[in-house]
Amino acid sequence: MVRVETATLTDYAPTVRLTGEIRAQVESELSFRVSGRVAERLVNVGDHVTADQVLARIDPQEQQASVTAAEASVRATEAVMRQGASAFERQKSLLSRGFTTQRDHDQAEEAFRTAQASLDTAKAQLGTAREQLSYTVLRAGAPGVITARSVEAGQVVQAAQAVFSIARDGPRVAVFNLHESFFTRELANPAIELTLVSDPTVQATGTVREVSPTVNTSNGTVRAKVTIERPPAAMTLGAAVIGEGRFQPCKLVVIPWNALASGNGQPAVWIVDPQTRAVFLKPIAIEAYETGKIMVRAGIQPGDTVVTGGAQLLRPGQVVAFAGGAVQ
Repeated sequence: MVRVETATLTDYAPTVRLTGEIRAQVESELSFRVSGRVAERLVNVGDHVTADQVLARIDPQEQQASVTAAEASVRATEAVMRQGASAFERQKSLLSRGFTTQRDHDQAEEAFRTAQASLDTAKAQLGTAREQLSYTVLRAGAPGVITARSVEAGQVVQAAQAVFSIARDGPRVAVFNLHESFFTRELANPAIELTLVSDPTVQATGTVREVSPTVNTSNGTVRAKVTIERPPAAMTLGAAVIGEGRFQPCKLVVIPWNALASGNGQPAVWIVDPQTRAVFLKPIAIEAYETGKIMVRAGIQPGDTVVTGGAQLLRPGQVVAFAGGAVQ
């Protein structure tokens, strides 16, 4: 005596709910463009900064010495150029009256042009030195919130070494770590419902903005970012949110959990032959497990009579009777 059900196709539209974190859409790492010893640090993690706000300074003695040397070089080159210009003008005047030679005139012109080029080079070097001096001051570059700091006063830093991380003001995203199997199916609706974990009444809607092309080797997940449309004020940076999405429905056979058996170590079910009422074990492919139910992707055809009670006592070819006298 067994209990049985007739297999039928059912629309299956699974819902996925995951916990993520609110992050800024644009996050930047800030660093000095020159090496040196940090003279002062002016901000801490959590501070909101403006675009031109100074975050830290490097001791500028080395760069200031370069600027002083470049300024002296410009002054010396200007003096040489003024002397060359006077000599050239004098040679032009003498040549027009026939009191000098063309050779002396050409040499004076060459000396003047060389002095001009030297002055241009000296001014360019001065500009570079002043620019290097400006690099000793680190500014935010954009308004935002400092999210990380790895520098202290007195520390020696190298050029391009990250010292601050800033989450820029503007759009916010919810970041989720998904198993790669989620991407084998298509969402029924691109809109993702977002709910604040600390206050379920705070809700928002978002759309998938970016999916990482690689799998994180440490935990086997793929990072996805969801852009939040009109984020509520309560969804601050670092807040935990729950994202919910629904996949496109598909046709599957749903059976009770107690119908599941095993054949050669693989999932299977007992099927009743409608003519002889003898049972046989049939392998199945499972799409998903839910509470009290199993979603079967392949192996069971609509109309098959599946044993749902008493399967643990069956053997292949055994003739059974139906509890209640009919198929359910």
